[in-house]
Amino acid sequence: QVQLVESGGGSVQAGGSLRLSCAASEATYRINCMGWFRQAPGQEREGVARLYYRGGMIYYANSVKGRFTITQDNAKATVYLQMNSLKPEDTAMYSCAADESCRGGTFSLSWKYWGQGTQVTVSS
Repeated sequence: QVQLVESGGGSVQAGGSLRLSCAASEATYRINCMGWFRQAPGQEREGVARLYYRGGMIYYANSVKGRFTITQDNAKATVYLQMNSLKPEDTAMYSCAADESCRGGTFSLSWKYWGQGTQVTVSS
């Protein structure tokens, strides 16, 4: 069973930056894709960025393109989300997710493994 632990959330003013980390452990060989999702209060969970764990296409939600960057360090089994030029509308609980099959669309909510989440709050 893959375990995912996020860190790096916090509060920042609009225009600021944060970097989120997601460390995977236990059975990481099962992972084929990893990504970040977020959910704001009263809204549905949405995909933010994702990548193929062993290299390949990277995808971003239109709302974060040019501001957020997803990267990985396979030696550490860790995926990062660098968030720049943050806006109040980026405020949400950010969760890391991973999957074995990576089917079901670019940002499928049916991915198998999920972290607990880390809160990001952007004030105006």
